[in-house]
Amino acid sequence: MTEITSPPRSPSGIDIAEWTRDRIRKGRLVPGQRLVEVDITRQTGASRSKVREALQRLEGEGLVQIDPFRGASVRTASIEEVRQIYRARIALEGIAAGDFVRNADAGQRARLRELQEKLESCVAGNAPERFGRLNTEWHGLLVEGSGNAVIADVLRRLNVPIHRLLFESFYNADRLRVAIADHALIIAAIDANDPDAAEAAMRKHIADGFHTLSAIDHEVRG
Repeated sequence: MTEITSPPRSPSGIDIAEWTRDRIRKGRLVPGQRLVEVDITRQTGASRSKVREALQRLEGEGLVQIDPFRGASVRTASIEEVRQIYRARIALEGIAAGDFVRNADAGQRARLRELQEKLESCVAGNAPERFGRLNTEWHGLLVEGSGNAVIADVLRRLNVPIHRLLFESFYNADRLRVAIADHALIIAAIDANDPDAAEAAMRKHIADGFHTLSAIDHEVRG
């Protein structure tokens, strides 16, 4: 996804919401960080009313928390909320993987393999931040190739990378290797034109991600 460095001139509330959402997605705005209206106005050129509209929109999406006394801040997700999100992802991305086998064209299949090779190089080169960006692109391409616009829309709202709202240590070396192995199983099922196996492999992959987050949460809480 291309980085949104600045919104368009005379930005709308939707533009400012996307600009802010992009910074949350990339970890430039972190959980608990205050979102000061005057700072956003200065950075974007938007009016205060448009900034307020954007923050209210993001509050509705669950990304921002607005307190009457402290103002807006980036919301922190609980492990229970993450569990619910991952349960939804298991179902939706599993279906998308099966539909990718049925509907993706040759170019999309080739691009998926190309991204997999780049992800493998990130593991070898210990580049977790790049891995995170490419991993988001890999999953996005799989959903795109599924041809299921409804699933794509729902996941777009779910998939501000939830691990960044909780733990910076999600992409450690061991997790990267597990993710790559999971991807390889999914791609093998796609190459075999087996939608059921692709769906099962994707479901396992997303479940593995949640188990990792749960383990990190347990360690953090002691």
